[in-house]
Amino acid sequence: MKYGYARVSTLHQDLEAQLQALEKEGCDKIYEDKFTGTKTDRPNFNKVLEELKEGDTLVVTKLDRFARTTADGINTIKSLFEHGVKVHVLNMGLVEDTSTGRLILNVMLSFAEFERDMIVERTQEGKAIAKQKPDFREGRPKKYGKKQIEHALKLLEIQSYKQVEERTGISKSTLIRAKKRL
Repeated sequence: MKYGYARVSTLHQDLEAQLQALEKEGCDKIYEDKFTGTKTDRPNFNKVLEELKEGDTLVVTKLDRFARTTADGINTIKSLFEHGVKVHVLNMGLVEDTSTGRLILNVMLSFAEFERDMIVERTQEGKAIAKQKPDFREGRPKKYGKKQIEHALKLLEIQSYKQVEERTGISKSTLIRAKKRL
């Protein structure tokens, strides 16, 4: 039996491309997770691992979908090989339990881990540079500027929250928080 596994790192990311590729590959059953790959507790990945039997094939679109570290990937695939399960990585091909297959697997897993480490490093560097700017603020930028809020608060003196919200688009909760800050 062919089992597919798809994973994205956040709830806001889309699994559709992976699911289509796994369906096209002819997977009989597809499991999916929306969990970061750095977490080892991925509920549906654990389920598919428990369900796999000798002669089955685990199909993933990319190696980093089920392993982010070289050691984790090697241990997972080694365990699958020991149980007679084949591993098919769509952008790599069938991973074989041979000397050459294990070498290629180690190299590819090392690159996947390196790529993730580089992303983290670049993100941290960018944040460090941004923090040096005097107007740096962590988090999401404000939706409304100071003048817009002041205007809405002025309107609130003669109009209801609902009227001000309809006129400015600024929600009642935002206005209440702005009022408290004054």
